[in-house]
Amino acid sequence: MASGASSSATSIKALEKRVEIPEGVSVSLEDSTLVVKGPKGECRKDFRKIPVYLSVEEGEVVIRAYGKKKKYRAIVGTATALIKNMLYGVKEGFEYRLKIVYAHFPISVRVKGREVLIENFMGEKKPRVAKIVGDVKVEVEGDDVVVRGPCLEDVGQTAANIELSTRVKNKDPRVFLDGIYIYKRSKRKW
Repeated sequence: MASGASSSATSIKALEKRVEIPEGVSVSLEDSTLVVKGPKGECRKDFRKIPVYLSVEEGEVVIRAYGKKKKYRAIVGTATALIKNMLYGVKEGFEYRLKIVYAHFPISVRVKGREVLIENFMGEKKPRVAKIVGDVKVEVEGDDVVVRGPCLEDVGQTAANIELSTRVKNKDPRVFLDGIYIYKRSKRKW
């Protein structure tokens, strides 16, 4: 009977994970929204639709599962990874680099407010527009577009918006290679 009690205790521990809050970063829980602030900025994530219990205790974020099934263990792991990304992002930041590629018409890219304007793509008169999501900064450095920010989801979505806005349709992609393509993502050091 003693072996059964120890296995029950280990399964309960597996359904709870703790993430240490690094120095210089503050974490607060507003309803079901986790707010992480640090030197690079602020990152918010709503955990309302993710079935976990969250709490901030003594310099740690505690993530607990709703139940004991394998599915809930997986959800706890996902929530832990999201929180680690938020903590890393406000401390170090994330960066995506995109390359401007053209063979037919020279593409010009500029940032105007919360939009990225791609002009003269495939000779089009009207500029294509990509939205900037969240607290993300976009810079054009020669043939590179650099997307930086504290929140990985916002940085990734902004880079994807820019890449998708230059998608070529109804033409042979082996010939028409014009566009803006992601070629480098910052790696997170666990």
